[in-house]
Amino acid sequence: MRTPGFLRLVPLLLAGVVAGFGQAASAISPEQLKAWLKQYPDADTNKDGVLSEEEAHAYYARMQAAASKAPPPTLENVPYGPKPRQVFDLWRAPGDRPTGLVIYFYGGGFVSGDKAAVRSMRLVPQCLAAGVSVASVNSRFLSSEVSLRDVLGDAARAVQFLRSRAEEYHLDKTRFAACGNSAGAGTSLWLAFHEDLADPANVDPVLRESTRLVGAVSWDGQYTYDLPQWGGQLGEENRRRFGGIYNSPGLYGLKTEAELMGPIGQRLRAECDFYAMISPDDPPVYVGCGLPNADLTNVNQYLHHPRHSLLVVERCRSVGVPVVAKIPALKVMPAEGEPAHGEPFLFKVLAVAAKPAAPVR
Repeated sequence: MRTPGFLRLVPLLLAGVVAGFGQAASAISPEQLKAWLKQYPDADTNKDGVLSEEEAHAYYARMQAAASKAPPPTLENVPYGPKPRQVFDLWRAPGDRPTGLVIYFYGGGFVSGDKAAVRSMRLVPQCLAAGVSVASVNSRFLSSEVSLRDVLGDAARAVQFLRSRAEEYHLDKTRFAACGNSAGAGTSLWLAFHEDLADPANVDPVLRESTRLVGAVSWDGQYTYDLPQWGGQLGEENRRRFGGIYNSPGLYGLKTEAELMGPIGQRLRAECDFYAMISPDDPPVYVGCGLPNADLTNVNQYLHHPRHSLLVVERCRSVGVPVVAKIPALKVMPAEGEPAHGEPFLFKVLAVAAKPAAPVR
C-alpha cells in the first residue's frame, strides 16, 4: 500500500522547518498550509477556508489511520505518566507464554509525530505473526517547558511502565527491544546505550524498573543529540544554515549560547550524547539509512545524512558492540548470514523465528 503524499511530506517539513525554539514561529509555513488546503480541502474541518496547523496534524493522523496495515490495538491510549501525550498503544501477541516486546518510537524531530504512524508500517503485522507484542509510544514535544532530555525521559519511563505491567500484559520483561525512524531512531539508540536508569529506592514503583534493552533498530537516525557536535562532522556552515531549532540553547532548557557551551550546558548535552555512551556491555543494534550520500542542500539531508549512521556503526565496531549495518549509499551492507532488515534483526535479538504475516483485512 502506497503512503499518501501528504503522509510522506508532513513529517519531513515538521521536522525541519521550525525557525525558532519556544517562540510563536510556525512549524509549517503559511504558504505550505495554503497549498495543502487546495490539495486537501477536507483537512479544513471547520470549513472556514483556512487550514490551521492543528487541522493539518489531525488530518495527517486520519490519513495514517486510513492507510493502516495494522489491526486495532489490544489497548489504546494507555497513560504511562501524568502528561496528556504520555500514552501508548499495545498490540498483544497471542500465546501461552509471555512474549517479547518491540517498542516503536515515531519520527518528527521531537516537534511532531504520533504513535499512530506505526499503523501504516509492516512492523506490527510481522511482529504479531512472529509472536512478538508491539507498543507504540507518544511523548511530549519540545517547548519552552519541555527540553530534549525531558522527551528522552518520556521514552525511558514508557519502557519502565511497560515492564512494571509485564505480568498484566503477558510480556517477558527480559526481552524488550526498541526501534524507530529519525528522532525515534535516536531515541531507541539513546535507550540502548544509556546506563540503566532504574532507581530501586524510588517511591514510584515504575521508576524502579530497568530501562535496558536486548537490542535496538535505527532507521535514518542521528549519531548524537549533543547537537553542537554536528558541525564537526557535517560542517559548521551546514550546522548554522540548517540547524534551526536544533542549534538553540532552549533545546536543553537553557537561555544563552554561553550557558550552552559552558559547564551546565556540557553536562546537559552529555546526558543526550548517546554516541559517547556506547560501551562494550551495550546490546546489539541494527543501523540502516536509505538516503543518498549527497552534498547538504536542505534540512532533511542534514538531519538524516548517512554519515550519522556510519558514525554509530564505526563507534560500535571500535568499542565491541555487535552491530548490523545497511547504508547502501556508503557501500556498507549486512555481512552474509546477518539480518538484511530491521525486523528480522529484532526477531533475532528477541529469540523468535520470523513468520509470514497474515493478511490484514
